[in-house]
Amino acid sequence: MAVLVNGRLVTEPDEIEDLADTNGFLDVTFVFVQAERSNSFDASKIGSFGFGVRDFFAERPTLPQNDAVQEAAAITNEIFRRSSRFKRGNPRSHLYYVTTGKWVVDTNLEVRRRSVVEDLQQLNVFSAVTFDCVDAERLHKLYSASKNAVRCEIVFSERTVIPEIPGVEQAYLGLLPATEFLKLIENETGAIVSSLFYDNVRDWQDWNPVNSEIKQTLSTPETVVRFPLMNNGVTIVARNVMPTGNRFTIEDYQIVNGCQTSYVLHACKEHLTANVLVPVRLIATQDEEVKNAIIKATNRQTTVSEDQLFALSDFPKKLEMFFPTFDGKKKLHYERRSRQYSSTDTVEKVRIVNQTALVRAFAAMFLEKPHSTTRNYKALLKTMGTDIFGKEHRLEPYYVAAYASHRLEFLFRSQVLNSKLKPARYHLLLAARLLADPAPLPRFNSNEMGRYCEKLQTSFWQDEVSKTLFEKAVSVVQNVSGGNLHRDHIRTEPFTETLIRHILGTGRVRRAAPNAGAAP
Repeated sequence: MAVLVNGRLVTEPDEIEDLADTNGFLDVTFVFVQAERSNSFDASKIGSFGFGVRDFFAERPTLPQNDAVQEAAAITNEIFRRSSRFKRGNPRSHLYYVTTGKWVVDTNLEVRRRSVVEDLQQLNVFSAVTFDCVDAERLHKLYSASKNAVRCEIVFSERTVIPEIPGVEQAYLGLLPATEFLKLIENETGAIVSSLFYDNVRDWQDWNPVNSEIKQTLSTPETVVRFPLMNNGVTIVARNVMPTGNRFTIEDYQIVNGCQTSYVLHACKEHLTANVLVPVRLIATQDEEVKNAIIKATNRQTTVSEDQLFALSDFPKKLEMFFPTFDGKKKLHYERRSRQYSSTDTVEKVRIVNQTALVRAFAAMFLEKPHSTTRNYKALLKTMGTDIFGKEHRLEPYYVAAYASHRLEFLFRSQVLNSKLKPARYHLLLAARLLADPAPLPRFNSNEMGRYCEKLQTSFWQDEVSKTLFEKAVSVVQNVSGGNLHRDHIRTEPFTETLIRHILGTGRVRRAAPNAGAAP
């Protein structure tokens, strides 16, 4: 089971409050998968699968729930408590029953599948319910798609070629029929692909006055024909563009400007025809500097804060280059761009660290704010470029935080540590650091910080040493919490301070401010 909220995989209930406050809405998708090694589809198993999903959403579930399902239920309860934030409609629910067999039109199987969908629809909590039976052929296609870059084919006849520009392989200006444009931003189920807007500095801003006006333009026959004259258009940057006549194949692309236009077109798609034209810039470049310059320039034409453009700055790029410089199992990969490692078989997924995970681990271990990693994550983001990802910061503490988090998650996966401890994972990271080296933190821009981190990473690299550290951290956290690991109890600043005093004593010396002091 997976819960996707506002395009993000949610693993903790506290994240719901943060996403609701940050975005102002909740766009929710529930995904349930039952995978069988069997080479056939079983009607009774389809029915049991559907019953299990329906029971999950019942007010009083009758089936027993393991720890993972209980955690998912807690997330679900937080979502429905905030149903007033469902501004884009009720949640969607997608079920997938997977076997290695071949799906054929079988009346018994089809009736059972439709019955599951109808049962879930009768709950009246979903805007859409789908149930797909995935056979070996489709499974193979899905696997291939997960390993390859985003790829789409469109017909782009109304265009002009932009003259040669250094660093740019191809560039076009033109008008793309709305029906062709939708192919670029939607998946096979008709849902919008939110990852395409990762490099766009703004997320969807909901139905603000500007977006409502765009919708009004598209909904009125007299104004829809003027849409290409009234809209600034969309900028698409791709790694590869392969034209054959008017047919264009576009690979590994991002919508770097035009997120709002894209979402409104998606919302209004039932009323769109090929006569509705979308102004488009299509640029093919392998040069990251050129891409970043285009993103900044196209977004400077409207008010954009500096922190929104921060992901394009030098520090994240340095982290991206620094993380893989270690050998063997010490190597990690910082994912600066969404899906940048998706087509690379040599990179283990568990060794990929995204921005959210890194910010939380660093804030917990080195800023001593494990209580702020979920509920107050929005506040942490406001410190990007200063307390976090500071321009003069050394890179080592970020790697140490990422690697320590990687080791902790391994201990949870291998069941060395009980999964019931997961709500305290960020306090465990802080406790492990203090137990490994209780010395006051050096300044983040100092050579001393580099030496401090060398000692820490040596401890976390050694399997038995890191295991012992985390087991001691568990003992301390359980002692301080009195065995009460409920989020409302432990994710507070007083609890963090009590934990620190328990490890260091009442005479602890607080760390220096992250940007204080002389140059390194």
